Amino acid sequence: MTAPTLILLGLAGTLAGFIDSIAGGGGIITVPALLSAGLPPHLALGTNKLQSSFGSLTATLRYRHGKLVKIRRTLPGILFTTIGATVGTLTIQRISPGFLQKAIPILLLAVFVYMLFSPKAGAKRNRSMLTPLPFYVLMGLGIGFYDGFFGPGTGSFWTVAFVVLLGQELKEATAHTKVMNFTSNVVALATFAIGGHVVLVPGLAMGAGEVLGAYMGSHLVIRRGVGFIRVFFLTVVAVTLARLVYVTYIG
Repeated sequence: MTAPTLILLGLAGTLAGFIDSIAGGGGIITVPALLSAGLPPHLALGTNKLQSSFGSLTATLRYRHGKLVKIRRTLPGILFTTIGATVGTLTIQRISPGFLQKAIPILLLAVFVYMLFSPKAGAKRNRSMLTPLPFYVLMGLGIGFYDGFFGPGTGSFWTVAFVVLLGQELKEATAHTKVMNFTSNVVALATFAIGGHVVLVPGLAMGAGEVLGAYMGSHLVIRRGVGFIRVFFLTVVAVTLARLVYVTYIG
């Protein structure tokens, strides 16, 4: 790849890392960027997992430093997300994701409507509907499988799950989401790498941008109020939803 192409990929990674660290959805930028750079779909998806791992790790560490997440308490989630994502990545190699591709826009629309008409959701800590262990078993296996199998909207599903089922405040939910995102990213990356579907140079170029963008985005979350995160979250979910509807039902 030429130097200008790598620079553009780095810029795309910076923007995606910024967006992803706040509300998820960075893949709507990075995957098209890798495809535009000439990578075939299977290499674009594998390389995307490499670069996104840099961003999710950076955001996780920044949120940990900002005391929004304690990694030790998320260990059950890391374990069950690893299991779910592993099964998901193995499954997609054997069957078509066609059903999920049609169903996910509907589920993502439900997430958008819930957050839109629940202005106080995540504004403060509320009573949890589940204790952490059963929450992480159910969501880790379920959302982890989904991320390994298909992927778009994973961060949105995790964030709403943390808010609704664990009663977390939106800042805290955003931070915990990145821990789970990093876990499933690494699992998927390992699977793609074993299959030889990761291109190192463009992945590292975008990864450098992801680090910068994720640091800026997570720093902003720590400093700003929940209202800012909510607006940003709704915007990203709406854009992701529009893209999925177009690709699935129109394009």
